[in-house]
Amino acid sequence: MKKFVLAAIFAAFGGMSLFAGDISIDNIRARDTKPGTNNSAIFMNIKNSSNADVKLVGVKSSVCKSTEMHTHKMADGMMAMVQVKDIDVPKNGEVMLAPGGLHVMLIDLNKPLKDGDKVDLELKFSNGETMKFDSINVTKNFK
Repeated sequence: MKKFVLAAIFAAFGGMSLFAGDISIDNIRARDTKPGTNNSAIFMNIKNSSNADVKLVGVKSSVCKSTEMHTHKMADGMMAMVQVKDIDVPKNGEVMLAPGGLHVMLIDLNKPLKDGDKVDLELKFSNGETMKFDSINVTKNFK
C-alpha cells in the first residue's frame, strides 16, 4: 500500500515513476513530432518485480487514431520498423523502450506534438494490471 501511495503522489505532481502491483514504469517520455510527419513515439523503462514473466499486451492513447507497439529489425540490409503483438518483461527484470528499439507508436496524431506538450497513455499487461498516465512529457531531447 505504501508503494501505491508514493506512486500516486509522484503521478499527481508530474513524477516520472509509477507503480502498479509488481510492474513499475520509469523514465516515460514522448517524442515531439518531426516536420512532415503525423506520428510520434513513447519510450520508457518497464520493471517487473514479480517471480513470473509478464507481457505488455495493449497500449492506447487519446492523442491519436491508433496506438501500437513496435520494434526495429534488419530486413534486406535495411533497418525497418515492425509492429509487435506484445513486449516481454522478464521476471525480476526490466525492458527498455528506447529510440532504435522497442517503443510505443502514436499513429495519425490529432495534432502535432511539440516540446512541452503532454500526452496520455494506457498500458495493459498479461497479469491483468492496467496503468494510466495522464501527463507524459513531450520532448525533443533524447539520449
